[in-house]
Amino acid sequence: MKKLAVLMTIFTFAFALVSCGAETTTAGTGTDTTALDPIKFGVIGPLTGDYSMYGIAVENGAKLAAAEINAAGGLLGTTLDIIAYDSKGDTTEGVNAYNRLIENDEIDALIGGTFSGVTLAFKSLAISDNIPVLTPTATNPEVTLNADNIFRACYTDAYQGSVAAVFTAETLNATNVAVMYNRDDAYSEGLADAFMDEFDARDLDYTAFEFGASDDDYNAILTNINNGGYDAVFLPAYVAEVGAILTQASNLGLDIPFVGGDGWDGIEADYASVAEGFYFANHYAKTDTADAVQNFVANYTAEYGEAPNALAALAYDAVYAMAQAFTEAGSADADDVITALAALEFTGGVTGSLSFDENGDPIKSITIIQVVNGEHVVAAKVEA
Repeated sequence: MKKLAVLMTIFTFAFALVSCGAETTTAGTGTDTTALDPIKFGVIGPLTGDYSMYGIAVENGAKLAAAEINAAGGLLGTTLDIIAYDSKGDTTEGVNAYNRLIENDEIDALIGGTFSGVTLAFKSLAISDNIPVLTPTATNPEVTLNADNIFRACYTDAYQGSVAAVFTAETLNATNVAVMYNRDDAYSEGLADAFMDEFDARDLDYTAFEFGASDDDYNAILTNINNGGYDAVFLPAYVAEVGAILTQASNLGLDIPFVGGDGWDGIEADYASVAEGFYFANHYAKTDTADAVQNFVANYTAEYGEAPNALAALAYDAVYAMAQAFTEAGSADADDVITALAALEFTGGVTGSLSFDENGDPIKSITIIQVVNGEHVVAAKVEA
């Protein structure tokens, strides 16, 4: 499998540094082989149900990175294993998955959770267990606060929501916006709050429209929006909801631009026609010509038979970044790894370079994508 040269260098070094820790012999010598236990990274995400596309993407991205690391010599003189469990997008299931990873599988680090709500549900347990955590995709600001061992590879809801507001105001020239969000989802509400805060700061107008997680008929809200004279709609939600809402909006003849967050990633797979021309914030664009991006897209597509979404890219980068922290720590000791994560300078990633602020949040760029003919087109790119 083709690998990113810059990342191969890191892990070739890691293997050379610590390979003396494992006793191995060449096959066929007749000598017993004694190897270190594998390093284990846990993954928690929705692998079944309406949101399985997100969890499966995270699992696939993580496993692709681990396969490349193992092909390049492994980590700390042994192999890197990815153990993934299904949260079903439910907080109770997520906590059960976390406990299973800690108690039964004895993981060395956690790449997760995938959703903010699930990650917040096991946050206190992770702090108590002092497990190194690098969530690829949990964007709620509370995830990393007052948690020295928890980091994230994605930007926060607050940053994403405020940048979406800036784009909506400055690029779309919108001065009166409908903000439609899921009151039962921490991700959706977090983006909406940040968007509205930015509009408040700019003395621009907006109206909030709430819906619930169990809702599937949005016509009443959309009719009010259609009659409200709004310049745009900000819709921070996930694809299953977004697709249904955009379909119903199209049926009503609602003809104003929609703007979303990274939960829209993959919208073109089933809803390209109703998402045509609309915008969403994201962590990378599949059409980016950078070698790191195109190599990852090619390798992922060859392995899984489909192009990777942003969650897959974030999980891929998160595994490589966590592995670099293990390498720089020189051990799997949790305190050493957490210290290495805090000081990490990860470069050459698919979603950009990565370092962390004092809260464990990333310093990185954000991309605004427009859906054009079912493809992602970069409409704007903002440096953090």
